[in-house]
Amino acid sequence: MKSAFCFLMIVVLSGIRARGQPGIAEMGKVKTELSRSFFSAWDACLVLAAILALVGALRIYHNLQMGRDRFTSEVTAWFLSAIFMLLTGAFLKALYGL
Repeated sequence: MKSAFCFLMIVVLSGIRARGQPGIAEMGKVKTELSRSFFSAWDACLVLAAILALVGALRIYHNLQMGRDRFTSEVTAWFLSAIFMLLTGAFLKALYGL
């Protein structure tokens, strides 16, 4: 019974054609599209990170001037949002090999 089941599975599975990984063509298409506009996207990431850093610095300065003592969570949030924008550009560069 066990050998009959194995033989049946071999017959059934031999009829299935092997295919490549789905999405490889789409990844290549995305890579070519990103390679055309990646430098502007990288520059946009840098500019957005700089804007986030400046706005965060101004908000923290304003909190210091108003006498608020608890602003460490804001410092962390603004700093990490700027770091996230920088890592996004590096991630795109590493993912698509640009």
